[in-house]
Formats: sequence, C-alpha cells, structure tokens
Amino acid sequence: MTGSDATPSFRLAYVPGMTPTKWVRIWNERLPGVPLTLVGVAPDEAFGLLRGGGADAGFVRLPVDGDDLSAIPLYTETSVVVVPKDHLIASTEEISTGDLADEIVLHPLDDVLGWEALPGKPAFERPATTEDAIELVAAGIGVLIVPQSLARLHHRKDLTYRTVVDAPASRVALSWPEEKTTELVEEFIGIVRGRTVNSTRGRPPTPPQPKQRKAATGKTGSKTGGKPAAGKNPRGASSAAAKRGKPRRRP
Repeated sequence: MTGSDATPSFRLAYVPGMTPTKWVRIWNERLPGVPLTLVGVAPDEAFGLLRGGGADAGFVRLPVDGDDLSAIPLYTETSVVVVPKDHLIASTEEISTGDLADEIVLHPLDDVLGWEALPGKPAFERPATTEDAIELVAAGIGVLIVPQSLARLHHRKDLTYRTVVDAPASRVALSWPEEKTTELVEEFIGIVRGRTVNSTRGRPPTPPQPKQRKAATGKTGSKTGGKPAAGKNPRGASSAAAKRGKPRRRP
C-alpha cells in the first residue's frame, strides 16, 4: 500500500509443485474485500522476490537463506524417482538409492533436494531445469529423483514414479520478511495454521458486546409481560378454583 487511501491487497508467491488453493479459498471467504494475487516463482528466486517486495509472503522450500526472513515449516515431501512406464523400477512400490547404482541419474540445475552425493551414474551434462530433465527421462536418457509434487506437476502418460525411501526430502514452508510482518501477513499465518475465524491471535480482540435487556417485568406483575399477582388468575378467580377448572358455587 502506498497511502492510507490505497486499496489493501495481498501478494502470495509459490514455488513449482505448491498448490495453495485451499488457503486462497479460505482467504477469499474471510477477507472478500482484500484481493489475493498469486505469484509463481522459481525456487532459487523466491527469497529475492520476498526481500524485494515482490510478494508479501510465499510458499518456499527450506532452508531459508538468511535471518531477515521468517519461516513456518509446513510439511516434508516424499521423494520419488521418475522413470518410463516400461522400466524395471515401475514393477515395484518403492526403492532405495542403492537400486539406482547402474542408472544414469539426472541432476538438473534447479534441483531442490540438496544432494551430498548423487546416486547412480552422472549424466554427461546437467539439464537446465526439472522440466528439461523430465523430457530426457521420457527419451530414455536417464532417471530423475524429485519431490512428489514436482513429479505430479510434470506428469506424462508415458512416465511413472516410485518412492525412494532413503533420498533427501524437501521441506515446504511459509516465509516472509521479518520486518514486514503486517496485519495481512498475520492474517494469512493464522489461515495456514488453521486458526478459526473467531481466533483473536494476530488481530485486535473483538470488543465485549452489551448484554441484551430482558423483557421488562414488574415485581407485582403490573407491567406488560409480568405474572399475575399470587393467588389470582387473569379473571380474578382464586388460584385454587383456577386449578380445578370449575366455577365457584354461589350460596
């Protein structure tokens, strides 16, 4: 916002593989007057985008590269190997990195798993992107290990994937510049953490509401809505006669 009269808005960055649909839907339900804009960003550019003010917050992959950014870890993804459907690995449910010893394992430049030692045999050169690596897998050049969300993002009918039980895992987090923890950022943090709409954390508490006055009644039943005086029914008969439901006898 550039001034007090500016229309509030919220920009949410997300890296490939993230699906922020659920949180965006809740935001739109709770803050219909504050538009939320999604900003897709490459993993290695996400933190620079947040620092530069290109987004108010973002779904990123850990680790965060500085103390000036706050982060809330959300979940850890399963790592999978992407292979052609007719590959021998496709006949099993899960494998270990040792099972890839004889495979060419592609290592794209935008890799997000942070390998200390890549399994298998290295390719002649590294693909520029994960998408390029997927194309090479389809061409039978090698296999690729990625977080499951990226395997789904780049799904092809001629490829499949299987869990790699001992591969590094990618952790997803919500991050934002610490010095720019605005009320809208706090609102989105609450949504991600599952706070209810009535939660007061991160927003001003709702002021106490005045109690509604009950209908006025008189102690002797003389005002509207009051009870009849003790021992009298509405027609003046004694309470005992009223209970019997019979008229009083005359002498």
